[in-house]
Amino acid sequence: MGLSIGQVAERTGLSVHALRFYEREGLLADPVRRESNGRRVYTEDDVDWLDMCIKFRSSGMPLDTIRKYTDLVRQGPGNEQDRLALLRSHQDYVSAQIQELNECLNVITHKVDIYTESLAEGTADCLWVAPGPTDASAAS
Repeated sequence: MGLSIGQVAERTGLSVHALRFYEREGLLADPVRRESNGRRVYTEDDVDWLDMCIKFRSSGMPLDTIRKYTDLVRQGPGNEQDRLALLRSHQDYVSAQIQELNECLNVITHKVDIYTESLAEGTADCLWVAPGPTDASAAS
């Protein structure tokens, strides 16, 4: 027994519209089966594939890259090196993003520590004081 588009939407968090878009854009590994009345019937494999695509998108992978990966998978054995190269490239991108976010987090953590200390010591009133009307150069 298959899953309806509504059930898949509920399980994946994608809207029905988004599921139709993924199908139309060729982002599903296998064609979605249809009942005699035209309703889509999804499999557990479809849900697993969609979950992977959602992770790819959430990590910043462009739709064109997902489509290319999907096309390679559809072609079957023999292009594993191409798939690996695509995945490694995105892995490098995500790793760089994580590094950048960690640097941002370090700055924020440092500022939180300064504010926490200053508030505890009662000296927070001098943090980032806006310049007065006669001292326009003091705001940096």
